[in-house]
Amino acid sequence: MRPSRKMQRHIVAFGAAILLVFVVLIANILRILVVKGDELEQRALSQQLRETTISAARGDITDSSGVVLATSNTVWNIYVSPADIKSDEQREGIAKGLSEILGLDYNETLEKCKGDNYYSVIAKKIEKTTVDKVLEFASDNDYKAIHTEETTKRYYPYNELAASVLGFVGTDNQGLNGIESYFDSYLSGTDGKSVSLVNAKSGGIEYDYERLYEAEDGATIELTIDYNIQSFVEKYLQEAVEEHNAAKRGACIAIDVKTGDVLAMATAPGFNCNDPFTIYDDDAQARIDATVDDLATEEDEKAEAKTAEQILQWKNKAITELYEPGSVFKILTAAACLEEGTSSMADTFFCSGYSVVSGVTIKCSSYSKGGHGAEDFTDIMKYSCNVGFMEIASKLGAFQFTRYYNAFGLTEKTGIELPGEESSIYVSYEDMGTVELASSSFGQTNKMSMIELGMAVAACVNGGYLYKPQIVSRIIDANGNVIVNNQPELVRQVISNSTSQKICEILEHVVADSDGTGKNAYVNGYRIGGKSGTAQKLDSTDTSAYVASFLAVAPIDDPQILVYMILDEAHSYSVYGSNLVAPYVGKIMADALPYLGVEPSYADDAQVSVSWVTGKTTIDAETALVKKGLKLNIIGNGTSVVSQFPTGGTSVSAGSTITLYTEEGGDKQMTTVPNLVGVTASTVNKIATNSQLNITIIGTSTSDTVTKSVSQSIPAGESVEVGTVIEVQFQSTIVDE
Repeated sequence: MRPSRKMQRHIVAFGAAILLVFVVLIANILRILVVKGDELEQRALSQQLRETTISAARGDITDSSGVVLATSNTVWNIYVSPADIKSDEQREGIAKGLSEILGLDYNETLEKCKGDNYYSVIAKKIEKTTVDKVLEFASDNDYKAIHTEETTKRYYPYNELAASVLGFVGTDNQGLNGIESYFDSYLSGTDGKSVSLVNAKSGGIEYDYERLYEAEDGATIELTIDYNIQSFVEKYLQEAVEEHNAAKRGACIAIDVKTGDVLAMATAPGFNCNDPFTIYDDDAQARIDATVDDLATEEDEKAEAKTAEQILQWKNKAITELYEPGSVFKILTAAACLEEGTSSMADTFFCSGYSVVSGVTIKCSSYSKGGHGAEDFTDIMKYSCNVGFMEIASKLGAFQFTRYYNAFGLTEKTGIELPGEESSIYVSYEDMGTVELASSSFGQTNKMSMIELGMAVAACVNGGYLYKPQIVSRIIDANGNVIVNNQPELVRQVISNSTSQKICEILEHVVADSDGTGKNAYVNGYRIGGKSGTAQKLDSTDTSAYVASFLAVAPIDDPQILVYMILDEAHSYSVYGSNLVAPYVGKIMADALPYLGVEPSYADDAQVSVSWVTGKTTIDAETALVKKGLKLNIIGNGTSVVSQFPTGGTSVSAGSTITLYTEEGGDKQMTTVPNLVGVTASTVNKIATNSQLNITIIGTSTSDTVTKSVSQSIPAGESVEVGTVIEVQFQSTIVDE
């Protein structure tokens, strides 16, 4: 039966509706596949793929010989997968257990266990012993949602050593200061990752899929710093700061004058790189404690004060702070005048204690004594005569003075590879009148950093060559390839070799002569040159605020090492660098020169009398004995000497070792007497020193004789106390012509 027209219309309409539905469905499928396909594919993958970070190990920082100063130890992050937690009861159990083991707040831990994600960090950088407890807790309770991932934690084996150079890292292992910050891109490396497939319930799918993208560990930074010299510098700098109460801290640098390599750089008081946010200076903590919180404005004044003190203790004083150098600067003035020929070594001067420059009276340190009187060129340096230096600067003139000031690198940063280097403040040629020239000649008016002045003086004694200071020797990637290899970088030659030799000769008189202002830095047996500095802080409201300093170079006949120390606002019996700082620079030289292989120059029969130091502080005892070229063997941890061996007044060979006991009842150290017969005096000295014994020589030598030992007062093989003095008899034989 043929359907009616009305029925046909219904069938067509129904078919059209069905067709329309199919068209809409097909269009939607096409839209999903074509238009939103990529987006939906990524959403699907994000539900099926689990990505785990593989942390790159941060590179080490070492000294010049490979001693590790900063490294990374393996630690673990603890995280949970909230999507894998099966019930609220399990979630609460996990939060309770982890918070107790890790010492965390329960409610905060519980919040981290909520959600449908697969990665929620509970704690970072956890040591193995604690991680083992976490894993045991998870295993005992069958908590599969608890996971660990391996990462690293920065560690500094020597705590505060070279802290202002090394810097430190934050909780995310990013460098925040020092080398750690400056070379962060090299040290950080590149993290890797592990990507694996999971099903909707976070279980592994029936077939395995995992792709590893290996981490690329960070590079090793090899410094020019020498661990041993850094240790010497830090030891004596800390002693000087404490002994003389340096209110604004102290700093010291040691430089290889022939290359520009920085061998040591220290600031004291410093901080522990492993715990940098703790305040280590008692005075700084006292300042924090003295602040009062402003309750009216709800500002935490103590927190602000602590932040300010933290920033201060992290600063590298040798490069980030500027100051007027005082008389150390006279080395540069003398070099410029001799180089230009406006002055000569034969020049003479007369100091009445002051000089009037354009109506302004400028005093010399000798003012109260009526002046230095008649002087030659060496004398004005040896006595640190301001009058003499104002005169030679006047002859040089403002134009040449500022030209050399620029040539010595004092108008720009040195470019040392450390963060925070400050630019100097100086008077330009256009602004330099006669008064400014006079005061600038002896180190007042202009302000510079220690590293700037240290490199400039190095140029004065190394033949005239100004080098860029180097703090990094090499950078070595994780595969052992050297990717940066720094070489000495010559900036320019400033003065001639002949002028440099004259400066060295003058500086030796400052230290070696008994009336020189640097005599407190003298070390018996070594040729040391140096210059003291005492600069008033002209921008301070405290008229008693001074910077005391001393710079030494040795051996002065073939300069190798420069040591420069400052004490900022010392509160002691004196303000002069010659009194406060020179003895400590001498101590550094006494330790550093033998370490560098510089042999002392003693006469074979040189004898010295041991000072009485019993009852003195160990610091004062060191100063008294080191000046005589004697070495120390300190037993005990006390701060004062309770006994010494040999006793004061004993005659011993130069370079002998004196044993100091700082605690009553300390066990005596014993040694075996070696054979000292049949050799020269210098050989006897070496053998005795190696056995920690002292000798006194009987008999002398002459230029036409060969002298050898013929007897010793204590037989070889006998056990004696360390420091025992053995008399060695020498006999001369005529040399055949």
